[in-house]
Amino acid sequence: MSIVRPLLLATLLLSGCAAAGDPWVEVGGQRFSVEVADDDAERARGLMFREQMAADRGMLFIHDRQEPLAYWMKNTKIPLDILYFDNDRKLVARQVDVPPCSLGNNCPNYPSEVPARYVLELNAGQAARLQLQEGAELKLSPAIPPAR
Repeated sequence: MSIVRPLLLATLLLSGCAAAGDPWVEVGGQRFSVEVADDDAERARGLMFREQMAADRGMLFIHDRQEPLAYWMKNTKIPLDILYFDNDRKLVARQVDVPPCSLGNNCPNYPSEVPARYVLELNAGQAARLQLQEGAELKLSPAIPPAR
């Protein structure tokens, strides 16, 4: 019995350390656990085919350089807010309440119109709920790799 307690404590501590390393972002005073898409394949797949996403979740896309970007909702089944951030992680553009699209390659684009480097996709309505305005800062957890 005396060895079980230290092993249980060690297991709990190690699992807590792993959770602390999970990627998150903070915007508008709210923290969201995120999946990070930082290569072409991950960016292309994005949130396709997802039936739902928890309110405290999102996906962060990291691009290789800052430039005007455009996202689409091909095979995306949930409405999203698409938030564009520059190199300084300041909100520079947003497309809100973007509807799902099942038109394949005929889905419309939702452009940033201005150069951006990071794109955060959240459930539709989050930007309004947080009252996000241009210039809002995106904070990244230490678990998110630095932009290349």
